Amino acid sequence: MKQYQVGVVGATGMVGQRFVSLLAQHPWFNLAVLAASPRSAGKTYEEAVGDRWAMPDPMLANVRNMVVLDASHVEEVASQVDFVFCAVDMKKEEIRALEESYAKAECPVVSNNSAHRFTPDVPMVVPEINPEHLEVIPAQRARLGTKKGFVAVKSNCSLQSYVPALHPLKDEFGLTKALVCTYQAISGAGKTFATWPEMVDNCIPYIGGEEEKSEQEPLKLWGKVEAGVIVPAAAPSITAQCLRIPVSDGHMAAVFMSFEKTPSKEEILARWADYEGEAQRLKLPSAPKHFLHYFEENDRPQTKLDRNLENGMAVSIGRLRPDTQYDYKFVCLSHNTLRGAAGGAVLLAELLAAKGYFD
Repeated sequence: MKQYQVGVVGATGMVGQRFVSLLAQHPWFNLAVLAASPRSAGKTYEEAVGDRWAMPDPMLANVRNMVVLDASHVEEVASQVDFVFCAVDMKKEEIRALEESYAKAECPVVSNNSAHRFTPDVPMVVPEINPEHLEVIPAQRARLGTKKGFVAVKSNCSLQSYVPALHPLKDEFGLTKALVCTYQAISGAGKTFATWPEMVDNCIPYIGGEEEKSEQEPLKLWGKVEAGVIVPAAAPSITAQCLRIPVSDGHMAAVFMSFEKTPSKEEILARWADYEGEAQRLKLPSAPKHFLHYFEENDRPQTKLDRNLENGMAVSIGRLRPDTQYDYKFVCLSHNTLRGAAGGAVLLAELLAAKGYFD
C-alpha cells in the first residue's frame, strides 16, 4: 500500500491525542503535521499538551518535539499532507466551515466531529456497515468544486456498540423497532476522573444531543445514495436514553428489538458469528479479525474486561434472551475512543485509501 502523509487537526484534545497515538506507528499513514488552536501553535506537541496527556501509554518520542501548527492556516497544513483527521472543539458552524475549507484546498478530511454528519452529500461510514456510501463523494466534490478534496465522517461513538449488532439482523428478519439505553464513559466528554471529579460515584442521566443522535444517525447509516445525496432509511423506529456513568472508557448499551419475522435465538447468534464487513474482507490494518463477539456468560461483556477486545476495535455482545414486550433484548459494548472515535476514523481512512479516494 502507498504511504500517505497525514495531519491531525485538533491534535491536543483527548480524541486528537488518541489519533496521535494510533498514527505514530501506522503501517500506511505517516504522521507529518499536528495542528491545533492559535494558543498551541508554535509550541512543541509536548509543550502544547502539557499535563493534559490522557492516553494510557506515554507520549511517543517521535511526536514530542513536533511543532504544532495553527489549524486555521489551512493552506500551510494542507500543503504538507495527503489528508487530515479532524477532531476540533469548536461550534458546529465553525467546524463545518473549517472542514470545507480544507476540502476546497484539495485536502480530504476524515472527521470525528458531528458537524457534517447530516450534510446530505457527506458520507458517514462505519466500514463494516455502509461502505457503499463513499459513492456519494464525486457529487460532494462537484458541489465543492474540488478534484481531490472532500469530507467524510464517522458516526457518533455510542452507535458503535448497538448498531453493529442490529445490522446483520435488520434486512433478513425485518427489524421494526429498537429501544436503546446507553451507559457512556466519561472519556466521551473528553474527561478523566482527574479533570471531572464530580463523576466519581455518580451517574448523570443526560448527555446533551446524544439521544437525538442515537435515534437519527442509524437511519443515515442504513440509507441509500440517490441522485448524489444520502437518503436516510425510514425504518426501523429507534428510541434512546443516554446516561453518563463513572467509567473511564467504554460505552455499553442495553438493547430491545422487534422484528417482522421473529428469528430464533440460534439464528441471531449465527448471524452475529458469521458476520464480516468490507473492513475484514480487505484486511484493513485496524480492522478486528472478528467484528462481533458474543459472550455466553451471564455477566459479560464487562467494560473493564472487554473494552479492549481486538485492540479496542471489536464489538462485544451478551445476554441475548426473549423479552416480554419486545422480541429480544441483549447488552453490548464498544471502546468509545477507539472503535467509537479515533480508531473508527482511522479505519474509515484505511477504507478510503484502499478504495483510492486519496489519490
